[in-house]
Amino acid sequence: MPGFSDSFWSGDYAGGLGVLFGKLQQGVQENQQMLTIARMRAEAEDVYGMKLGEIGAATDRVGGGFSRDDGASVKKAYDGVRTEMEAAAKNHRKIASSIRDLVVLPFTRWCDAHESRVQNSQDDLQARIKLHDKQAETVKKLRSHYFNKCRLVEDIEEENKLAFQDPELSPKPNIPEIKVQDKEEEDDDETVEIGDEVYQPEQVKKILSHVLNTVRLGETKVPILGTYQNTSSGAEIVEYLQKSMGATSVSHAERIGQDLITNGFLRLIGNVGSIFANSSKMFYQWKPKAFQWSGVPEKKVPVSRTFSMASASEYAESPVVGTVTDYLAGWNPLNAQHPNETPGDRLRREAAEADEIYKAGVKKLDLLRCQLEEAIIEHLRYLERCELDRLKAIKTIILDFSGTISNVIPSLQSTVDNMMLYQETVQPIGDLRYLLENYRTGGFAPKVVVYENYYNSADEQTFGVDLEARARADRKRVPVLITSILTFLDNRYPDLEGDKARRSVWLVEVPLHQTHRIRAALNTGKPFGVESLEPFDIPIIASVLKLYLLELPDSLVSSHVYEIMKTIYSTPASESTDSTRISVLQNTLSQLRLANIATLDALMTHFTRLIELTSADESYISSLATILAPCILRPRTETSMTMEEKYSYRLIRDLFSHKDAIFSELKRASSLSHSISVDTRPRSSSGVSTDESNRKANMEARARAIIEKSGNSHRGRDKSPAPSPRGHRRDRSSGGPETRFPIQTSPPANVNAHPRGGPGVRASLEVPGESAPVVPSEPLSNGTTDPHSKTITNENSVGGISVEQISNTSATYIPSMGDGIDDIGVEKRNSLGRSAPATSGSGRFAKRKSVGLARMSQDQGLGKRDSVGSLSGVQGGDEEGANGRRGVSLTDKPMDD
Repeated sequence: MPGFSDSFWSGDYAGGLGVLFGKLQQGVQENQQMLTIARMRAEAEDVYGMKLGEIGAATDRVGGGFSRDDGASVKKAYDGVRTEMEAAAKNHRKIASSIRDLVVLPFTRWCDAHESRVQNSQDDLQARIKLHDKQAETVKKLRSHYFNKCRLVEDIEEENKLAFQDPELSPKPNIPEIKVQDKEEEDDDETVEIGDEVYQPEQVKKILSHVLNTVRLGETKVPILGTYQNTSSGAEIVEYLQKSMGATSVSHAERIGQDLITNGFLRLIGNVGSIFANSSKMFYQWKPKAFQWSGVPEKKVPVSRTFSMASASEYAESPVVGTVTDYLAGWNPLNAQHPNETPGDRLRREAAEADEIYKAGVKKLDLLRCQLEEAIIEHLRYLERCELDRLKAIKTIILDFSGTISNVIPSLQSTVDNMMLYQETVQPIGDLRYLLENYRTGGFAPKVVVYENYYNSADEQTFGVDLEARARADRKRVPVLITSILTFLDNRYPDLEGDKARRSVWLVEVPLHQTHRIRAALNTGKPFGVESLEPFDIPIIASVLKLYLLELPDSLVSSHVYEIMKTIYSTPASESTDSTRISVLQNTLSQLRLANIATLDALMTHFTRLIELTSADESYISSLATILAPCILRPRTETSMTMEEKYSYRLIRDLFSHKDAIFSELKRASSLSHSISVDTRPRSSSGVSTDESNRKANMEARARAIIEKSGNSHRGRDKSPAPSPRGHRRDRSSGGPETRFPIQTSPPANVNAHPRGGPGVRASLEVPGESAPVVPSEPLSNGTTDPHSKTITNENSVGGISVEQISNTSATYIPSMGDGIDDIGVEKRNSLGRSAPATSGSGRFAKRKSVGLARMSQDQGLGKRDSVGSLSGVQGGDEEGANGRRGVSLTDKPMDD
């Protein structure tokens, strides 16, 4: 029976909780009705039968309560008790005090405490939901603000590319000048720090000499102040620093330039401040100190013979003007945080700041959502216990009430007997089931708010991301998280004691906060090793995988085919057979995207192997299918009807029973042509997409189409109508980006050993191991070939090599349709630790070594034993394999685009 924690969920959280708290408030009213009965009965004992006739009318005046339900056993008992009260016309005054002491007073205190518990839970959850909704609205605003900033940055970058730039004046040749200098001052022995490096004075002199001889020195006119000599732009200095001084980045070069200003070799002209920036609009003058240290002659204004007033350049070179300029350089009247910032830099900084704020808002929203879901589950379990206690308390009150009357008035024994029958009819578990069956709103289906980067990057998150987008980011056929968890579980199954413990891994109910703790550690969008899962318990790791499947935007088997599944399983058994149903299932599943099919195949392979090797009974298979049903297939919108439907459960049972038949046909079909995937992305309600993340990809695709069209127009003659020797040509994927990533089934280890010209069709859904070579069947000891090793040369072959020729000794071997259990000759028993004896047994796999979960005994004479049993049956060279722990490793390969 489902509980409160899995029955009152809705998309906005408040809908399902509103229904539950409505029923709980109804229970509070029912408590008041029971108190009304006891209190009125006590008063009736004082006035005899005068008050007995008023009890029914008084209870009817209490709105809601039992009048809302027809089938609850508590309501039936309540009606019976009230009827007996009305029938009892003669009561005794002595029982009044007993009723007040044993029923009214204690139950009143309990009802008040129960009402406060329900109200406190309701207030706490409402506050959390309000905080979550407020943060969700904030995230929407931050996202809009961030996208607007990114668009402004793109616009100003386009404007800068098209803007007209003034040509720089050509440098004037330096006029050689002979200067007679006084005795040179002795150089300082102090070192100079420039750009995170410490230089000796001699090294600084060489650097300055090379700079002044390499960087262009020109003249810069500044309004009012005049013309400055020996000036260079910031962009020219940065370019030199990157080429000659090994500056690794623009910011590193700007730090070196800032140190040159600090040490008195440079100064900013024409602007306020002393900031060095990589800009062609900002000019810096080399100070006389730089020329003195370098020994390069300083360019001076030529002496004029006219008797005119001092020119503006003389003012610029005068000590007074230099002092004023240096003073103004450090003057920042507006106290701006980012002085000398260009509009483009400001927009880029604001876009980066908006991105950080938006990203932080999404993380905060995700944290609030997780905390809200944890609180909801805790409160739901607590309220379920409270409601069950309330129903039991009502049953106890009825029992105490009837006992009080029976002890005092023997004449009412017959009435008391009837009341005892009424309390026996109260079934708390049945009433709780009635509440759940009639008022539940939905199962646990978390809705993840995913961080949407402007450039459509899925590198920073794993949970809640579209399955194919995650697989594409991992460059795998199946997301790394799924393969890593399945591999981890395969390796850890042998460590558990007994098959019962191994089977219970998927049935244990793990607290949500423990699952969320591991989810937070894995939700980085980065690959992780299996060893990182070692510190955690195995059931928690399995719970993380179930939570990952629940948090997908769409179920693994898309909700778009739910109605098809409903039609399949609604067909009467007399009108369909297993083969017909399996054929329709194959056609339906072939509509899914390749990533979904590959992931479903990997999961079903894991579960069917676990069921087979642990000899699971029917009850376990049923429980496992019930738990996995919402993880694999969910309806698009959950209603009261879909909650009662078992189509997802029946699909899982078919996948368990007919896994090889279904997926072998899917692999064969996918090797011939690409299936049309079901678009599971959410559509905008307005029909107009606002996502600009694919703009660059669309522009590139358009350019390629134009080039191909122009190339086709220049062809000399048409192609020959003769058919192509290739059986399946794949020039371009037919679908969108979600179907452009085929899955390669077998490793290309022996491609060179076969001719290129033959038809090659790949089975694109298997998940091979990294070291699974394609080899011919092994010859037997007598020189013959294993008759079970088939060679197929029709459309099921891959590059001339039969699909069934793939070596069965791979640790990741997945049985095909032809590999039945009856052919293998495996005895069902406790399985995971079994190893084959040295003597060869009958069956198809007698020559194959036992590996991991596939270790199956070929000796039919052995009895059942624990799955991690002794490996003493291994002889000879198998001792080393018997001592080490062997597990089936689910590996994956990079995806071929």
